[in-house]
Amino acid sequence: MTVRAKACLPPVVDDDTRLLILGSLPGDASLAAERYYAHPQNQFWRLLGGVLGEPLAELDYAARLERLAARGVGLWDVVASAVRPGSLDGALRLVAANPLRDLVASLPELSAIAFNGGTAARIGRRELGAVAAALIDLPSSSPANTRPFAAKAEAWARLADFA
Repeated sequence: MTVRAKACLPPVVDDDTRLLILGSLPGDASLAAERYYAHPQNQFWRLLGGVLGEPLAELDYAARLERLAARGVGLWDVVASAVRPGSLDGALRLVAANPLRDLVASLPELSAIAFNGGTAARIGRRELGAVAAALIDLPSSSPANTRPFAAKAEAWARLADFA
């Protein structure tokens, strides 16, 4: 059985992005829907909604992205493409990283970069090197991370200073 390479979604940023949240590579549900964090059990929208004080999980996707833009929050991934059967980061092979330094250089208001999970942090920190923005490691919002929601929310609350 041949597994094809999977490619990331385009970045969701603009000149007003102050906080950039980087995942690893979207899971199969997100890639199929062409939407960030589309798996119904992924806690991303609930976690970030808590940080922003907005009911992001209750909004449709376009409205979610509008709210992020209004709050200066951008999204992207550290992996441009990789071979991965399924959606787990542990299965990533033949990883090609995104040009993170180029993106960061294009965001004049950027003050913080958050990594959604350990794989995103490991690859992202390596690819970024030294940057002027604060770097924040977060527990993954993935349903594969079984850490209690309250513990994740407490860690994610640190983003409120930047959004």
